[in-house]
Amino acid sequence: MPVVHHTTHETPMSRFSRHIHTPGRATLALALLSTVFGLSACAYRTFAGPLLPAEDQGQNMTVHDDGSVVYKLDRFEVTLRPVTDAELNRTFVSASTAGHRSTNPFTFGDTPFPAPDSTRQRFTVFQVSVKNYSLPKVLVDPAKGILIAGNGREYPSLSFQQLETYYRAYILGYRGNEYHRHRERLDMMRRTMLHGDVIFSGQEAEGYLVFSVLHDDVADLELVLEDVVLRFNYLEEPTESIRLAYAFDRQTGRLYPDGRRVVTHEPASR
Repeated sequence: MPVVHHTTHETPMSRFSRHIHTPGRATLALALLSTVFGLSACAYRTFAGPLLPAEDQGQNMTVHDDGSVVYKLDRFEVTLRPVTDAELNRTFVSASTAGHRSTNPFTFGDTPFPAPDSTRQRFTVFQVSVKNYSLPKVLVDPAKGILIAGNGREYPSLSFQQLETYYRAYILGYRGNEYHRHRERLDMMRRTMLHGDVIFSGQEAEGYLVFSVLHDDVADLELVLEDVVLRFNYLEEPTESIRLAYAFDRQTGRLYPDGRRVVTHEPASR
């Protein structure tokens, strides 16, 4: 009886698979630990300083020592100044000292957060002051405000209605303490946010412009006020308007677990 020889035909793939080493549990554990510790050594948190007036501003713009930028045309002035959370908490101190129950609508109050060397902003806030002592009447519409970052990001101004919708999610019921705190926030916003009312000759107006919190990669930006109306016709229609752009900058960088603080962008000194 003839002997039959069985021949196994190896494909190139099967020959390659014979040389693959399958790691054991100890090897896998060591690789995992190396990955974890390697990532933790390279991980960092971003940080950003307060907004400061940029060195270069537009025509008729003046930078003041308090961090404000003033546009002046004869005796008509529009002043913008970025406001920090610390200042807002001092301004509304009674509404900023109850932790997560604080009713300051622009900040988190004194709510503690676990990450050291970092702050958590709720919004980006500017104080706006308008003085009109030369024109019959003017209009600075807060809805026409927008932040335009140097990297292309844009942040339209937030209206009272948008902020009311934002805070509605925090209401657990339409009565009791939670609803009372909600009403306090709304009342404070009504009193302090900039209104889009006509400002007649001899009048002044002041209030806050509110924007979303800036992304970590935003360093330089312009706050643009579109269509600031200087003159109206007899039908109360705008006949002359201007575009105002205020330039700001801030320091940005990285905080590493070993304590290193690396600045990635430094504003130009004035």
